[in-house]
Amino acid sequence: MLTISKKFIVDDHGNPKEVIIPLEDFEKIEEILGLDLDKAALRDLSEARSDRESGNTDVYTTLESI
Repeated sequence: MLTISKKFIVDDHGNPKEVIIPLEDFEKIEEILGLDLDKAALRDLSEARSDRESGNTDVYTTLESI
């Protein structure tokens, strides 16, 4: 489980408005969400989705063959 250290920034009425998190935690979140992927990786994922949706199974390796 990911534990995130955070500091809240509040307005004059004490309502939370922003959060500050350590850079290390931010980078972990980016990686988990795939926001750190480069253009080539994003293109590969898009092609894989297209293949999957069109039923093109010739481009996949089955789990049984691994």
